Amino acid sequence: MALALNLYQTVTGIATTGEASIYTAPVGYSGIVLLAQVANIGPNTQAVTLKHQRTVGITTTNTELLFDFPIPINESASLIQGKLVLESGDSLLISSSDDTDIKYILSVLETLNQ
Repeated sequence: MALALNLYQTVTGIATTGEASIYTAPVGYSGIVLLAQVANIGPNTQAVTLKHQRTVGITTTNTELLFDFPIPINESASLIQGKLVLESGDSLLISSSDDTDIKYILSVLETLNQ
């Protein structure tokens, strides 16, 4: 069976104080992040950190895209301006200053590496 050339993925969840991988580009595909947005549904301003992670051999490199970025009460924010390409195995990691108040959504186009 042939692999799909393009796949669209939507990823949603709640960011917590513990850093978590929210998307990893699968083997054989590049992931193009079209949208990454968070919303603060809580009663206080919360902070969000978003990182790109790449592992080559035994070396892992984390690159902060946002660090302790404040999201005011009842507000949302776009975490990435433009598009972000993740090579096979690259991940996005997220954490927030609260375990329940920050919701996220990602829209990703996975395209087959040929």
